[in-house]
Amino acid sequence: MSSVPKSAAASGGVAPSKYPGERLGLPEHGPRSVARAGRRLAALAIDWSSALLIVWVFFPATLSVGNGWSNSVAFAVLQIIFLATTGGSVGHRLLGLRVVPLAGGYVGLWRPVVRALLLTLVLPAIIWDSDQRGFHDKLAGTVLIRA
Repeated sequence: MSSVPKSAAASGGVAPSKYPGERLGLPEHGPRSVARAGRRLAALAIDWSSALLIVWVFFPATLSVGNGWSNSVAFAVLQIIFLATTGGSVGHRLLGLRVVPLAGGYVGLWRPVVRALLLTLVLPAIIWDSDQRGFHDKLAGTVLIRA
């Protein structure tokens, strides 16, 4: 007879979380809880629009049909600058979110770089775990929380 509960055995020996962030020691609701999908998508839309506006104003020639990388580069640069300095992008901060390292302390520079580069690739951002952390957050050792 196995001592692992059936629900844990079905998920690879780890009991499923009751809510996102439980395994990380975060509250279910309110400040410091894991940011939910709606706010994440709204923040992403704000950040992408900000990058598009910057490219349109300062580099209008790069908006041609054949050059789709200019907005991605502007988006990544904005993510790196704002995550490293304010703990969140413009969209995050407007919607009451912030990026924090799981280990605590300052997010540093390498985490925003890793997170922004992977986020720009899109695929890592749509692969989530039960704590609603994208692959980009897992590799950077961060979590997006409500401020």
